[in-house]
Parts: sequence; C-alpha cells; structure tokens
Amino acid sequence: MRIVPEHTLAIAIEYQEHLLPALEDNASFLRNSKILLAGLELLKVPVLVSRQYPQGLGDTVAEIRAVTGKAEVFDKTAFSCYQDAAIKQTVDEFRRRKRETVILCGAEAHVCVLQTALDLLAAGFKVAYVSDCAGSRKFNDKKFALKRASFEGAALTTYEAVLMELLAGAGHASFRDVSRLIKQR
Repeated sequence: MRIVPEHTLAIAIEYQEHLLPALEDNASFLRNSKILLAGLELLKVPVLVSRQYPQGLGDTVAEIRAVTGKAEVFDKTAFSCYQDAAIKQTVDEFRRRKRETVILCGAEAHVCVLQTALDLLAAGFKVAYVSDCAGSRKFNDKKFALKRASFEGAALTTYEAVLMELLAGAGHASFRDVSRLIKQR
C-alpha cells in the first residue's frame, strides 16, 4: 500500500477537551498530531474531525482546531466513525473520488480509532494507523490496539513516515514547509 495525496483522506478522532488530559503522554500525542494534521493541510489531504458526545467530552482542543480549521466536524455517539451515518456517507463520497486510503489518528487508540480501522478495513479501505498520533489512557490498551489493528490489516506507521511518503521526494513543492514542521519537535 502506497500513501499518495490524491487517493488519501484522514480522520482525526476525538481530540477533545475532557479526554485529552486523561491520555498517557498526552503532550507527545498532541504535538505529533499537530504536526501530522498541519502537514496534511499543506499537502491538501482532506481531513474529517470527529467528536464523541461533545456535551460530555467537550469540543476539539484549540491546538487541533487551529490546524484543521477547514475540516468538516462530525458529532457522533457510535465508537466507530464508520458506524456514524453522516461520517460514513462522507467517507464513501471520497471513495467515489478514488480516495481509498484513510489515515487514522486520535483517541482512544483501543476504542474509537481501532473500531474505525476495523470497519474501514471490512469495507475494503486501506488504513494507515498513525501509531505516534494515537492515544489511550493506559499504555497496555494502546499496545494491544496497535497489535490488533496490524493483525487485521492496517498499516502501522508514524506521522513523519506518512508525511514523507505523501511528499514522495525532496522535489515536492511543499517539501521545505513539511520538513520545517517535522523539525519543530
């Protein structure tokens, strides 16, 4: 599976105000995710943002809203994004435009992100599960979510690997900008 901009979309899952503080190593998770999502914006990869029960978990955190400003935001109660009718319809519309690779990032790695990955894989999508942009409250839950996602057919990757693969080379018009994002760690 090759990740190329014109065949890819991303879903940023539950970067919410009341969930983020509970995640293990949330500072790294947030920093990595901001870099990934800002890079996707530069590379014109469409991003969808989901919020799980925002009345209880709050809005998407400001740092993520800042880098996904143009993204469509979906409120849901199903754990899997692909089980939500509005998100499923939108993802399926992208598929009709030949965007069959879905980059997943967000929280929690073993619940909403994993269940979204499983449903997308079952529907025939290619899934890039960005391991350093996936968070859980407990390390063990994330560890086994990654194992399960890989076993089921998702490609485990990192934000830097995804962005470099989307660039495909130093000759890309956005190479310098994406490189600057990555180096800001």
